[in-house]
Amino acid sequence: MNVDLIFKIAAVGILVAVINQVLLKAGREEMAMMTTLTGIVIVLLMVVNLINQLFQSIKSIFKLY
Repeated sequence: MNVDLIFKIAAVGILVAVINQVLLKAGREEMAMMTTLTGIVIVLLMVVNLINQLFQSIKSIFKLY
């Protein structure tokens, strides 16, 4: 597993947290919620890609086709 992915997830989290706080202070609660949901979706897509790679590795190791 790459350390790059951990840093990317942390960067997305920090960026979403900052944007969320700015939008909350500006009174845009709906937009803050949307940015939070967008950040969650981005991170989930990263994780789903890793899970896909894991299953592909398992299939090739055990020759399950």
